[in-house]
Amino acid sequence: MEPIPHSAADALFRALGDPTRRTLFERLARSELTVRALTDGAGISQPAVSKHLAVLKGAGLVLDRPQGRETHYRANPKGLAPLLDWMRLHETLWADSFDRLEDLLKRMDQ
Repeated sequence: MEPIPHSAADALFRALGDPTRRTLFERLARSELTVRALTDGAGISQPAVSKHLAVLKGAGLVLDRPQGRETHYRANPKGLAPLLDWMRLHETLWADSFDRLEDLLKRMDQ
């Protein structure tokens, strides 16, 4: 498995590293919402919600759909691909390390 480009992974981790953005992303994963609807449940101002949405959108985690005077936002599950790739890579590395440790412990017991 090829390592993921740092820029994609960095943007994704930076976006999800903020608890407010994680909450917004989780809400958008459940349903499509406008900035107004997101603001009502977020406990932060509309400009702050808009800034968080811009970061999520820049990381590929959120898609928007203009409709009249409002924009509807929804989570983009494909945006999580760099995170999943990173997890798979590290799962393989850790599994190999644990296998080697297990072999070493077996040899030490003999």
